[in-house]
Amino acid sequence: MDHTFQVDLRGIVDLLSHHLYGSPRVYLRELLQNAVDAITARRANEPTAPAVVRIQPPTSTGDGTLRVTDTGVGLTEAQVHELLATIGRSSKRDELGFARHEFLGQFGIGLLSCFLVADEIRVQTRHGDEPTVLWTGYADGRYGIQLAPAGTGRAEQGTTVTLVPRRDADQWFAVPTVTELARLFGSLLPVTVYVDGVETTAGPPPWAATVGGSPAARRDELIRYARETLGFTPFDVVPLSVPEAGLTGAAFVLPAPVNPAARAGHRVYLKRMLLTEGAEGLLPDWAFFAQCVVDASELRPTASREALYEDSLLESTREALGDQLRAWLVRLASTEPHRLGEFLQVHHLGVKALALHDDEMLGLVEQWWPMETNTGQMTLAEFRQRHGIVRYAATIDEFRQLAAVAAAQDLAVVNGGYTYDTEIIERLPNVDRSVLIERLEPTDLTTRFDALDPGVDLALRPFVKAAQQALDRLGCEVVLRAYDPPSLPALYLVSRSAAFHDQLQATRDQADEVWAGVLDALASSGPPERPQLVLNHRNPLVRRVTTLGDPELVGLAVEALYGQALLLGYHPIRPADAALLNSSFLGLLGRAVPGQE
Repeated sequence: MDHTFQVDLRGIVDLLSHHLYGSPRVYLRELLQNAVDAITARRANEPTAPAVVRIQPPTSTGDGTLRVTDTGVGLTEAQVHELLATIGRSSKRDELGFARHEFLGQFGIGLLSCFLVADEIRVQTRHGDEPTVLWTGYADGRYGIQLAPAGTGRAEQGTTVTLVPRRDADQWFAVPTVTELARLFGSLLPVTVYVDGVETTAGPPPWAATVGGSPAARRDELIRYARETLGFTPFDVVPLSVPEAGLTGAAFVLPAPVNPAARAGHRVYLKRMLLTEGAEGLLPDWAFFAQCVVDASELRPTASREALYEDSLLESTREALGDQLRAWLVRLASTEPHRLGEFLQVHHLGVKALALHDDEMLGLVEQWWPMETNTGQMTLAEFRQRHGIVRYAATIDEFRQLAAVAAAQDLAVVNGGYTYDTEIIERLPNVDRSVLIERLEPTDLTTRFDALDPGVDLALRPFVKAAQQALDRLGCEVVLRAYDPPSLPALYLVSRSAAFHDQLQATRDQADEVWAGVLDALASSGPPERPQLVLNHRNPLVRRVTTLGDPELVGLAVEALYGQALLLGYHPIRPADAALLNSSFLGLLGRAVPGQE
């Protein structure tokens, strides 16, 4: 035996309040939406019919209620039964013509949102010359329908919705609140809305073709709009249009840096009714430097009408808007390069993030973004033109350690340690096969250093042996070479494999027994390369140290040079290194100040 579901309206209202709508403030949006739909329906047959919505707060009605009156098509008694007394039935709404494309409402639950703030809803409506119909609904699920007694009906076609506030909802009916909500949701509506006799609509969107009369005037209007509505003066304004989604609007380029992980909320209107002030997913992730205000007719809202529904149309719209922002950047590069430079100074992270997967943006970054090199600031394009190969250090520490010495050996190096720079450099050959890149290995520099004369090298072997004994306990190899600049006495070089082995050992010392065994297995794959302390024979101090005959003094001097090389190369100082720095300093000081205690 079949049975009919029973609906607990109080439960439905609680569901709407706590799980569907984010705030009771949506009640006014739903009332405006119904009024605009009714006016749209009437104007389909009567193009010159008035398009006015009047909102009277309790201070105007005098009886503690709020009234919303429209000049729309009104409802017949049969339509009242079908549309106001049935929850969730869309077929009759379609048959009666209230679910057509041009209407705002599509879910048939808008009037229920009024129960978030009201215990009783009264509807007085008149369609054409037919009698006025009265519908009264209560929060407990009851409703009544009757024809207005003779002489008490509406004088004109349209509808008046009256809300009797709940005891705890008086703040939602205060004149300032109602005015603010009417302006927030309905300022761009194509009808005139009055609250307590004061107009709250502002006409067409500021990006509409009819505003200002020229692109420059519209741009000025949009900048003014951004100041007043969004609270900032944009760096630039990018017009947006996606016909497939019925979307028009503007992207406002933010004037200050923002965290790339913090996505800007976009202001989205649906058929000129505000949908949300914080829509996400409208732009690609890389476009965090822009905040949009758009109006769309084809994008789908969620059931609560407070966000956009993720579907294939929204995805294609997102791609189209990304293409338009990309085109703006390219146009800026070709027509206003100085402005592009200003933009990159503010939002280079966003553009570089885009360059990781967009060939056009990669070309823009290569041509316009200056990078740090050991021969001065320059773009990658300029660096390639001067030096042919793009040789780079992958971290800031590597660059600091090697930049000056590499420059002295006529090796130009790019600092790839800043965010995305290494990835961008390494992506260049994928787009242009003629690009040559090479990551600079610290040990590569030794191939540029000059070996000593065989006779000199043979004579200095005792010194090298003594120096090696001093640093053996630190796992460092001592090498004697001649290189520029002569002012640099020593250079500490660590290959990537040696650095990895050091990190592995440090982690192993802190790991538990199980993980220590795993790390030991990794470390046993082969003997690691040892770091090198490369002493510079062209340095006068180093040449004097090599002539010392006292093995103890040689050890102290080499330890001191080791410590200085660590500091000058921005290398991390381990506890053993700190102890060596202290002991060599005190030892040398003791030798320099002889005497009895």
